[in-house]
Amino acid sequence: MCLSIPSKVVSIDTENNIATVDTMGVQRNAGLDLMEEGSVQIGDYVLLHIGFIMNKIDEEDALESLRVYKEILDVMDEQERLAAIAESDNCPNGGA
Repeated sequence: MCLSIPSKVVSIDTENNIATVDTMGVQRNAGLDLMEEGSVQIGDYVLLHIGFIMNKIDEEDALESLRVYKEILDVMDEQERLAAIAESDNCPNGGA
């Protein structure tokens, strides 16, 4: 199962149309091709799917979701945590 964990935009490369996002301490690049030009700004919280930013979300909702995810991760061991975060990068098309 794929979970879209809220990610915070930390930088934007307009030349290549990608953003660097931070997902619970893990940084990765995400395409901006599916978003209206200029609609995503540094500091915004977004949801990703198959390497692309799909939509922005409200900061309050993002922080609440992250709080819940952190509670879940607290009961997992370190290896399980890292695997769960990394797995979100490999979510197949059509995942939930």
